Amino acid sequence: MNTVYQDTFSSYHPLVNLVYFVLVLLFTMFVLHPAILLISLLTGISYAVQLKGWAGLGKSLWYLLCLGLFAIAVNVAFNHEGATILGYMPSGNPLTLESMLYGIAAAAMLAAAIVWFGCFTVVMTSDKLIYLFGRVLPAFSLVLSMTLRFVPRFKAQLQAISQAQRCIGRDISTGSLWQRGRLAIQMISILVTWAMENAIETADSMRSRGYGLPGRTAFSIYRFTRRDKLALLWLCSCGVLLGAGWWLGGLSWQYYPLLQVSWDTPLSAGTQLLYLFLCITPIILNYREAQQWTHLRSSL
Repeated sequence: MNTVYQDTFSSYHPLVNLVYFVLVLLFTMFVLHPAILLISLLTGISYAVQLKGWAGLGKSLWYLLCLGLFAIAVNVAFNHEGATILGYMPSGNPLTLESMLYGIAAAAMLAAAIVWFGCFTVVMTSDKLIYLFGRVLPAFSLVLSMTLRFVPRFKAQLQAISQAQRCIGRDISTGSLWQRGRLAIQMISILVTWAMENAIETADSMRSRGYGLPGRTAFSIYRFTRRDKLALLWLCSCGVLLGAGWWLGGLSWQYYPLLQVSWDTPLSAGTQLLYLFLCITPIILNYREAQQWTHLRSSL
């Protein structure tokens, strides 16, 4: 069953959403501790399933698996550091345990970051980004919002072009290899032309509305309520405590030349547990909201 939840976390203030993703992605991309990477990857997939459903995530998981295997293969092929030699390649270079483990960690980090950025594009819509950065960095916020929504719009437009070409007998799935290649180039040309025209129209539209001019006011539907204050306090507390645990060595993990593990110390275990609570915050909010709706419906 493909269940997509109504995301409660998306209804929070944009600042709360932004702080959450910044914290999660910072520790995902800069801490190569296996427990942190595993927590980030699994919770990111769980949250993405709630946002998009398994149907929306199925192909992405296949691409992530292929990308992860490629990252591991590249690291093993070109990185020969490490003291634990498992064997030798046909080229004579050593195959070390440390290089394999580092490649797995790098692949997990890359996959987790991609999953979380996918969640970010769903939760942090263009209006939220413009609300947060429109007055401080108007040009940056506009470019960022256009970039984040570019990929889904690009994909939708490509499907529309493909259907239109198919209706007039120019389907790229039939014909010789030369014909299919020529039709594919025409579709790409149409798509690029549409993207450039759309960008020009968006820029002209925003300029005519006075976007970025000093003193310009903007309507906003976002209000910073008590719920948002409590959520922001929780996120900031997690960020401070996680940063302190990282600074004190609770997340230290050295791959080269020998593995040096920080795994089962109280500081390390507490930091990992706190990061788990941070990552599952939206999942808990969605689950609690679903339980409340179930209770209300059963009481009617």
